Amino acid sequence: MMTEKSNENAAGAGEYFFCGVGGSGMLPLAMILRAQGARVEGSDRALDQGRTGEKFDYLRSLGIILHPQDGSGLRHGGQTLVASAAVEDAVPDVAAAKAAGAARLSRAELLARLFNAAPCPVGVAGTSGKSTTTAMTGWILHHAGLDPTVMNGAVMKNFVSPDALFASAVVGEGEAFVSEVDESDGSIAMFNPKIAVLNNIALDHKSMDELRALFGGFVDRAETAVLNLDNEETAALAAARKARAVTYSLGNPEADLMAGEISSRRDGVSFRVTEKPAGDCAAVRLAMPGRHNVSNALAAIAAVRACGVALDAAAAALNDFKGVRRRLDYVGRANGVAVIDDFAHNPDKIAASLQTLHEFPGRLLVMFQPHGFGPLKKMKADFVACFVDNLSTDDTLLMPEPVYYGGTVDRSVSSGDIADGVRAGGRTAQALADRAACGARLVELARPGDRIVVMGARDDTLSVFAADLLEKL
Repeated sequence: MMTEKSNENAAGAGEYFFCGVGGSGMLPLAMILRAQGARVEGSDRALDQGRTGEKFDYLRSLGIILHPQDGSGLRHGGQTLVASAAVEDAVPDVAAAKAAGAARLSRAELLARLFNAAPCPVGVAGTSGKSTTTAMTGWILHHAGLDPTVMNGAVMKNFVSPDALFASAVVGEGEAFVSEVDESDGSIAMFNPKIAVLNNIALDHKSMDELRALFGGFVDRAETAVLNLDNEETAALAAARKARAVTYSLGNPEADLMAGEISSRRDGVSFRVTEKPAGDCAAVRLAMPGRHNVSNALAAIAAVRACGVALDAAAAALNDFKGVRRRLDYVGRANGVAVIDDFAHNPDKIAASLQTLHEFPGRLLVMFQPHGFGPLKKMKADFVACFVDNLSTDDTLLMPEPVYYGGTVDRSVSSGDIADGVRAGGRTAQALADRAACGARLVELARPGDRIVVMGARDDTLSVFAADLLEKL
């Protein structure tokens, strides 16, 4: 799936250098450009620190050249530096690019250029569920023989193979370019989708007024908007754009696509989807649990229907959908204790995961590593309320300090503030010195029937941590 395209395409593909090439948003972009014939090089702090070596071995296997993050890879003005807008000028790669006269693009700018140039750009946006919905949409289109290009922030299990261990991107020859689109930095404003999928809107990185403007503009620019009637904010957008909105819901009969007969299992969820106006139906059996994944599946079905895929073909593809990594991933069981690895990192995602887990018996021992000090400050009250509302009295929450990779940051709100608030709300919570201390405490607390849940984002080593916990158990 990542085979290099023709030499004709490669001739004008250019040279790119990715600062932070192993990041969840950078890696798939580097893969796509390399598959299109570009010369791709990069650096990463994790590579210099000897972390997640398997990922960098995979990048090398694709022909991507890796360098230390010391500026040595930026050699001439013909290269384009791709770096997050948050990367500071003091980083050696940035300084070297300036000295060489190299152009600089943000990750979002580069993705938007590729996306907007596609004949059928399908953008998946929203506070939660983007990666899963993107993977579902890409898989259905692939299954239907439409050979899409897919850009995702998570590894899509259906596309993993011995030669593609980190399949967060797929390069196809078809018209569709399916990509998750991020609102956190405002870059969603650069994307011009033909089909816009908007799962939900909830407080995360920006104020609600900012989010309404960004998501509203995204939907306005699309020929077809796929909107969720079960979220108050997206339902309001649907009401204002009835002429070109395709709606979905878990129970609202006004929706164009509605799920019924929802049946939850530990390892998945089954439902029947009905499409208006004809009333056509299809059965879906997902191999991933949770009502929120039923909602994600409806969004994907609506998107591919707009691409011309038949309802029964979409349902059949979803029956073979394997999911994405770190979304309630079952790591294993030892001495009667299950270990689960999960990407949940904002209140909306955390609530969905905890609600899904509480559909079945077993105490939850949750280790939540926040993905930054900034989100903790912005959403302090929401994090506290989320855990108070969604943990049971028997559950335990443990928190190390947030992920920190350098730079200036406001540390006025810490994990301890969240734990204090959760305890004040009548739940068991504790902030510990570091992740190792959390791991030791989890092993100490665990007893048969418990489920240990490792939650957090922006840190690939969380999966290693979860696997290590299983070994210790």
